[in-house]
Amino acid sequence: MSFLGFGGAPAQPSDAKIQAAEAELDLVTDMFNRLVDNCHAKCIQKSYSEADVNKNESLCIDRCVSKYFEVNVKVGENLQKIGASGAFGR
Repeated sequence: MSFLGFGGAPAQPSDAKIQAAEAELDLVTDMFNRLVDNCHAKCIQKSYSEADVNKNESLCIDRCVSKYFEVNVKVGENLQKIGASGAFGR
């Protein structure tokens, strides 16, 4: 009997679902790494004068991350519109 009381063995995910989850994880990891690289390059001085992130750097990072996600959402929405219109197949 299962933990939730439904009985039977838990369903195994299909290979396609596993591959889709791995691809999604790769995309999220890539986006995170790009975000860190871009915002670090933009907001943190190459020669560290302090051990901690100062207020200006912190504000810059907050704005950079916010803009990065905002642009990412807009690009995704536009790609969905293009895909729905069938422009990719032309």
